[in-house]
Amino acid sequence: MRHMEPQPSGNFSSDSPIKGFLLPNPDGVRCLTVVLVENFSLIAFSSMIEALRLANMIAEKELYQWSLLSATGEDVTSSCGVRLQVNASIHDCFHPRNIVVVSGIEVHKAASRNLLEWLQRNAKSTTVVGGVCTATYLLARAGLLDDFKCTIHWANYDGFIEEFGTIDVRSELFEIDRNRFTCAGGMAAADMMLEEIHGSQSIELTHRVCEQFMLERIRSGSDAQRVPLQNRMRLTHPKLLKAIAIMEKNTEEVLMRDELAWQIGVSRRQLERLFKRYLNVSPGRYYLKIRLLRAKHLLTQTSIPITQVAFACGFTSSSHFSKCYRDMFGHTPRIERNNR
Repeated sequence: MRHMEPQPSGNFSSDSPIKGFLLPNPDGVRCLTVVLVENFSLIAFSSMIEALRLANMIAEKELYQWSLLSATGEDVTSSCGVRLQVNASIHDCFHPRNIVVVSGIEVHKAASRNLLEWLQRNAKSTTVVGGVCTATYLLARAGLLDDFKCTIHWANYDGFIEEFGTIDVRSELFEIDRNRFTCAGGMAAADMMLEEIHGSQSIELTHRVCEQFMLERIRSGSDAQRVPLQNRMRLTHPKLLKAIAIMEKNTEEVLMRDELAWQIGVSRRQLERLFKRYLNVSPGRYYLKIRLLRAKHLLTQTSIPITQVAFACGFTSSSHFSKCYRDMFGHTPRIERNNR
């Protein structure tokens, strides 16, 4: 861990000759102020920091520094239970040049007034502010993503749209827009930092860091977050895959079975046979499972009212939603929300 030193603020302009998305100090070192919140993603954090550490090691000089902070100055526990020691509280840090917030599960609990006000205050003088994994939610709550493109982990994508409908959120691995950067999390945090190393250092150094990670290629921000549906489902039937893809894209406005069959170019009877043969379930039952899984994400990862969750997942009544949810998961949506 690096010792935290206050850094002078900088000004961002489109005419700046600086490359990469992190702002360097006058000596050329790029200092990253990392704010960890409870239940942060350890893999996202370590992937991000390891890319920078490897760059330093291979270059045989200190290109990057980092300091770990928390909202209170107390140590922070990751989502897998590993607890990390931090350098200081966010209030002991003055004029950071590059801020990145790292979060994970139950991010709504980390949206304290203390943290949000600190982010708002520093965003006025700090050149770069970023979020990794679900921390996009915290930046949005702080009002720092208005008129910026951003991304978030695919499991939180639908909930983010429901809560922040006016923000331009995309399904990229990472998104860098002027003095904001966001990352979907996981290994994508390494990809994002490889982009920084490429931009501010050299392609040769980037490839050597990539080799240390044992990555076969450098992924761009536009690469897909999820494994392709065909690989995920271990299916090859094109009509069935198309039907599932359409279901996943239409969870709020539920399609009738005849409409679904027409869209993939089969009869209703053929559609039923496909699902029965390959998945041993009816199309209606499979579609319901997709919608209920989306509801589970919204209940556990957002603060959206339960009634609104029901409507967002294609249910016209709360009672019907509650019954279907209980049948699928063994408890009601309200219990799910209360136990998160």
